[in-house]
Amino acid sequence: MDGIDLQGVQNGLGAAAGPLQTWVLPALLGLGLASATGLRTFLPLLMLALAARFGLFGIELNDQMSWLADWPAIAALGVAAVVEFAGDKIPVVDHGLNVLGAFTRPVAGAVAAGSVFVGLDPTAAAIAGVIVGAPAAFAFNAAQGGARLTSTATTGGVGNPVLSLIEDVLAFFAVILAFLAPILVPVMLVVLAVLVFRLAKRLREKLYAREGLTADATRSP
Repeated sequence: MDGIDLQGVQNGLGAAAGPLQTWVLPALLGLGLASATGLRTFLPLLMLALAARFGLFGIELNDQMSWLADWPAIAALGVAAVVEFAGDKIPVVDHGLNVLGAFTRPVAGAVAAGSVFVGLDPTAAAIAGVIVGAPAAFAFNAAQGGARLTSTATTGGVGNPVLSLIEDVLAFFAVILAFLAPILVPVMLVVLAVLVFRLAKRLREKLYAREGLTADATRSP
């Protein structure tokens, strides 16, 4: 009787592990990666490619996206990540990258998310990548754009490189957390959303204060 019960428990755990490994963990990992692509288009893809190439964190890519871990793709992603990193520190250029990112980052998010659905066929993995990755990347890119515009208005663009560096760090650690503990990705997204909201609120308050001072100076005789 005990043996039968133990076998039933083992079978139940095995049945639960199937959807967990096939859908839940890849979705959480993909969500974390896609959110990071909303801040940086190429850095998360580069980190994903390197992790898959060297077998780090147990990361695997599905067959149709295995080319991402090839050296030519890694080299291209590396160059693109460096160019994006440098360009995003230059006023005006950073706004151009953000506008371009409204189109490229959802695609990068879909690619990153779809790549980690290893247990699905190519079509299902691609659809899952679009559903999970594109909205997350677009949302974070939109939040980044709003923060940049407010920063430009309050600091004349001087504060943008500092803001860009903060985004670099957030994107990097978002990917690392997604690799190490995908189950914590929802918590990470809440924390990131709070940080972005507070930063944007602080910048808006500075903008309103600046506009108020300007208006007072204009009304002064």
